[in-house]
Amino acid sequence: MPIITISRGSYSKGKEIAEKVAEKLGYRCLSRGLVQKEASEQYQIPEVALVRAVHDAPTILDRLGYKKQKYVACYQAVALKHFREDDVVYHGLAGHFLVQGVSHVLKVRILADMADRVRWEMEREHISEDEALRLLARDDEERRRWSQYLYGIDAWDPQSYDMVLHIKKLTVDDAVDLVCHTASFPQFQATDASRRKMDDLVVAASVRAALIDLKPDVEVSCDGGVALVRTTVRLTKEAALVEEIKRVAGAIPGVREVRVSAHASYMDV
Repeated sequence: MPIITISRGSYSKGKEIAEKVAEKLGYRCLSRGLVQKEASEQYQIPEVALVRAVHDAPTILDRLGYKKQKYVACYQAVALKHFREDDVVYHGLAGHFLVQGVSHVLKVRILADMADRVRWEMEREHISEDEALRLLARDDEERRRWSQYLYGIDAWDPQSYDMVLHIKKLTVDDAVDLVCHTASFPQFQATDASRRKMDDLVVAASVRAALIDLKPDVEVSCDGGVALVRTTVRLTKEAALVEEIKRVAGAIPGVREVRVSAHASYMDV
């Protein structure tokens, strides 16, 4: 069975659909909140900082610093470890971005009319119609800017998904049935190649999370346990930095070799 990622805006019934799909398939249901809590504990990061990093759109100050990138890297590392177990339904922001190139993923987008979303938020939060509309519009814009900044992808683009379901004529139970049925299709089942790709993504994310304090501009990929680390380095510090990168990255489970591609710079980054 595939990994299932469910992307949705606030108050679009995506959480309810994810929970019912997981129950019907015997999967674990993984939320953004659960990943944030685990990442906070594992990497000793304040949970409120993680919440902001994976929700709020980047500001100019974020782009000049690296804390947001660090928090997101830690979040990705934890989420991907869960995804590697396959039997998971993830709901929240960014799930389908994390597993690009992995074939055994069913990517679902849940939509609902703004009028319905406003009504559901008014009922739950006991706020006015104007306030609910303002909050939903702001949240949608934050999510769109966030995905474009980190991945260059619009979370609203239907081409990013295998299924786009509109909760109107379709009920929550209809959506659950459709997702579960589609999850049984052969093209979404794991293969040896797709599992290897998933393993490589997990290792690369773990290496980047381990290195980002040492070198915020680091980029990491992995191929069969060979971690390729790309970064810039001041000429006078190249040898020492490369050795430290190899030491830190080499300690990550699943890494059997570290290759560093360091581009010379006359300034520290």
